[in-house]
Amino acid sequence: MKRTCGLIVLCCCVSAAAHADVPRSGEDVIGWPEQQLTRESDTLLDLARHRGLGYVAMRIANPGVDPWLPGAGRLIELPLQHVLPNVRRVGIVINLPELRLYRFVAGQAPVSYAISIGDEGRETPLGSTKVARKAVMPTWFPTLSERTENPELPMRVGPGPDNPMGSRALYLEWNGIAMHGTNQPYSIGRRGSHGCIRLYPQDIEALYASTPIGTAVQVIEQRAKVGWLREQLYLEIHPATGEANAIEARGERVDRVAYDARALVAQAAGSELSRVDWDAVFLAGLEQTGMPLPVLRPLR
Repeated sequence: MKRTCGLIVLCCCVSAAAHADVPRSGEDVIGWPEQQLTRESDTLLDLARHRGLGYVAMRIANPGVDPWLPGAGRLIELPLQHVLPNVRRVGIVINLPELRLYRFVAGQAPVSYAISIGDEGRETPLGSTKVARKAVMPTWFPTLSERTENPELPMRVGPGPDNPMGSRALYLEWNGIAMHGTNQPYSIGRRGSHGCIRLYPQDIEALYASTPIGTAVQVIEQRAKVGWLREQLYLEIHPATGEANAIEARGERVDRVAYDARALVAQAAGSELSRVDWDAVFLAGLEQTGMPLPVLRPLR
């Protein structure tokens, strides 16, 4: 157990080395699961921002918890562990269903950031692109659709507290789409933009510093991910991207259909297929907590 900024944090780790976010060669999982006891004044929004997590991810991981009044002494799951996306791990990978961005730099540990993405009808596009240009303290030029939606918007907004792009922007080759900061940090981990990808202020500064012009960017729709950590295979399943608004508003999905990950798990298990706990696979597909769950029985 450790104490951070007055908050009690329970770690499922035994040493600082075990808690490191650096996966060993050939491993697919970063981070470590944590739990936290709340204080009377805590909200899920505050906890999410403090730990660099998204709001929807916090609600998925803590079903039945009042986001505004969880109460003192409530044990909260912190979804700080992630299976890396099952794609080529280069540059930047944005996975829409989990509302997270992954940054891969050769020779360095992968890092991951909570993001906000395009809302319904203004979706962040899928596909491959590149970082076309970068800007510190960018000027925001509302698009025609944004000004049609809100005629009171000006033609441009310079740097400052009223600029929704925050302190940094990385513009993609896609017209009108950028990865940028925000002047509304509590919007992170939700759907709400007009297609852009927003990050917490501290995260966009880190991403900006590590990302040169020309960096490859993949935007994917991968609800289920599988990956190895030591001798265990983990399965991580997220609700569909379209469920994010319902989860934000009500704390639960509308679609109650279980996600069938059997083929994905079987392929990843390979020679360890006989160890697969298919009940655990089904439960992961039913609950869709967005947290990695072990799906292999222990070695005997």
